[in-house]
Amino acid sequence: MGYSVGIGLTNDCNLNCAHCYRDTGRVDALSLAQVQQICEAIPVDALGMGTGENALHPEFVPIVRYLSARGVKLSLASNGYSLTTIADDVLRAFHDVEVSIDFATEAEQDTFRGPGNWALVHGAMARCRRLGVEASILATLMRTNYDQMDQLVALARRNGVNLRVNAYQAVKTDAYRLTYAEFWEGYRRLFADGLVISCSEPVVRAAMGLDAATSPCGQRSLRFNPRGQIVPCVYWPLDGASAPSIADLAQSGAAVMDSPAFQAARFQPPVAADCACRGGCASRRALNRNLDAHDDYCPWVRGETIALDWRPAPAKDLMRSGNVCTTVVV
Repeated sequence: MGYSVGIGLTNDCNLNCAHCYRDTGRVDALSLAQVQQICEAIPVDALGMGTGENALHPEFVPIVRYLSARGVKLSLASNGYSLTTIADDVLRAFHDVEVSIDFATEAEQDTFRGPGNWALVHGAMARCRRLGVEASILATLMRTNYDQMDQLVALARRNGVNLRVNAYQAVKTDAYRLTYAEFWEGYRRLFADGLVISCSEPVVRAAMGLDAATSPCGQRSLRFNPRGQIVPCVYWPLDGASAPSIADLAQSGAAVMDSPAFQAARFQPPVAADCACRGGCASRRALNRNLDAHDDYCPWVRGETIALDWRPAPAKDLMRSGNVCTTVVV
């Protein structure tokens, strides 16, 4: 069994969105040679490209062709630029793709991401339909849009795509951090109108009554940032600590998953051992500088229960549906 890899080929981007977690202090990029090192060091079954706008990488096309030739299943997240500029054959190399939309109206989306982005992302979705490439809207659930989750489901339905939702993580600012009530209202609205393909957001999964309500981070997935560092989750705070590198991976293989960050990501806090949340999202606890705690959004530690009315969707093979803390509806 191989690994599911998340990779930020570059943190370069044509936009500068206020909620983004990417490092904007400098531009970094992984080389084709480094991607080859990864694939030669560990068995890679699937690889998702995120962080920056990957088509801005000068070796993007050779990297895609190399991975495709190896039979690696590929996914790409984009603000619309990559999905409208790469060649048809390159786009068809992807198993599925995602286009970032956080608001249900053109005015709000363009105010947040820049004039013309609404038209760009809709052009990207139309192109994917035309080429037969499975597409999803990727939305970040924030305090500024939690009450639009049902509208985003409707937007996805109109465009014939899926909707994948990540809860906002306060990597750089608290400005978009959800309150407890906003978090759960967002998921109620999401499930009210959407059929659930998958949910791996641990505390939500627990509230849904599903088993294995633990974070997938640090298990069989690795994340490579544009500096060549290996982390259990793209949101994981390094705080100046060293992280394993691609060179370390080439030398020791999957043993890099025994590094402190990966061990911390797998750690279940004793205080939550008997709680349905099992500690919930490890990255959220790490960003709070309190790994030994319940999840921020754990209702059980408050003496509450959360009732989520949800309905399953027919199964779909979407790459990011289970290897990150996320929720996908259709």
